[in-house]
Amino acid sequence: MTQMPASTTATVRPIVNDPASVEAAIEGRQSVRAFLPTPVPRPLLERLLALASRAPSGTNTQPWKVYVLQGASRDALVQKVCAAHDAVRANPALAEQYREVYDYYPKQWISPYIERRRENGLSLYSLLGIGKADKDRMHAQWQRNYRFFDAPVGLFVTIDKAMGGGSLLDTGMFLQNLTLAARAHGLDACAQAAWNGYASIVLPHVGAGENEMLVCGVALGYADPADIINTFRTPRVPVSEFSTWLE
Repeated sequence: MTQMPASTTATVRPIVNDPASVEAAIEGRQSVRAFLPTPVPRPLLERLLALASRAPSGTNTQPWKVYVLQGASRDALVQKVCAAHDAVRANPALAEQYREVYDYYPKQWISPYIERRRENGLSLYSLLGIGKADKDRMHAQWQRNYRFFDAPVGLFVTIDKAMGGGSLLDTGMFLQNLTLAARAHGLDACAQAAWNGYASIVLPHVGAGENEMLVCGVALGYADPADIINTFRTPRVPVSEFSTWLE
């Protein structure tokens, strides 16, 4: 009989002791857009990243790399990107300098996704009392992305440009693990594709190599329960709408 390698003999745990807590973390997860300044201890951050790293990846490639920003490094990047964001508003031609490496969103929107996108934006800005004509407040609210919504921790996730598209899927599962682990420990997060256009500023700042591609940023910390924006909860379509059952 062939002996199995030691690394494959870990005990399988078929039953989760408290499935309700897992469901609570999933159902309680939301994109938080206002955080308290309360620091997050490094040991806790390391624990969250270790939990996130249990995400599946094709042939166990584990393609993700994470940069954790706090304190002065976080604040310096916020200042740089907010300045660039303001400059683009003053001179839209500068937007050509800040292009995403990969298309997070489609070039041409179709139904039903465009309707969901519009509903999301309208609901969020209506909650904040920001109308379509209020360009100054819209700009300021969008720039909250580049301030990590005041979260004390900002993370940037990258993958090697040499990897295939499947690594984006793998990294997405890593990010899901991270947000759920954060929720389980009383924290919240917001995954942010908004940073991707400013990768040319972000990547040199964090010391990333030329072979790295920015996947997204993440704001992480303790949610501000008093801010109205954190009452915003996005709807989900019913299972019957997105599933097909074959027997």
